[in-house]
Amino acid sequence: MKKSRRRKVWRPIFRFCFALFLLFFLAFFLSGGIWLFHPRTWQNVGDMLPRLERQLPAIEDTTDTHTIGWTDRLSRFLFLKRAVNSRIDRENYVPLSDIPDSMKQAVVAVEDSRFYSHHGFDLQGIARASLVNLQYGQIEEGASTITQQLVKNLFLSNEQSFGRKAEELALALDMEINYSKDEILELYLNTIYYGSGYYGIGPASLGYFGKKPKDLQLPESSMLAGLPNAPSVYSPYHDFLMAKKRQMVVLDAMVRAGYISESTAEDAKIKPILLAH
Repeated sequence: MKKSRRRKVWRPIFRFCFALFLLFFLAFFLSGGIWLFHPRTWQNVGDMLPRLERQLPAIEDTTDTHTIGWTDRLSRFLFLKRAVNSRIDRENYVPLSDIPDSMKQAVVAVEDSRFYSHHGFDLQGIARASLVNLQYGQIEEGASTITQQLVKNLFLSNEQSFGRKAEELALALDMEINYSKDEILELYLNTIYYGSGYYGIGPASLGYFGKKPKDLQLPESSMLAGLPNAPSVYSPYHDFLMAKKRQMVVLDAMVRAGYISESTAEDAKIKPILLAH
């Protein structure tokens, strides 16, 4: 009987406290407190934390030691910009304004033609890539978006598992929330592997053609844009004929995407390319 009476006494108090709690949060949200749950708020908090030590991007780390704990994963997700900055090579970094449109368009056309319309992953792109690969009889276009490739190159191993793929999708969505499309493309161009030991558009442009990225012409841009698909296969220093074939695939993709005309593509295909050595 006493326990029953105690419950009856505490129930109104509990209900009152719960109602007060809900009222507080309602007032908090209505007064603009919802900003606390906005992802960019956490990026500002990350700016106040100690800077992370410089780390190699996962794509450059050959030690294969990418296993991290859940606390580190959560920290990376909440403070994404802090994590990204720790993986970027600022010494060879090239801003998007110093990269020609031909290079940006070539990469988007062949890697992720719907880059500017999706939100990190693209079901339609998966279907399109499958059709293109069937057409050529080999893998010419990947199903992963540029954003997915970027987070994989920065943070993730090549492990093929549901957990790793789920983390890739989560980080891709996080990247799309916290960075603009042009910022994502800029990061991608500066971290991707172009073969022959060249990571990033700056070293690749100088290494292959002896030029700064801003001086690249369409034939050179289209050749460079085709290399990340299979760098060891398409590197012009390894097999120039394969690099030319891949360049043609890129130029055809640019035509399909509406970036260039067929005549411009045909002209670029027959123009000679001079390698740095």
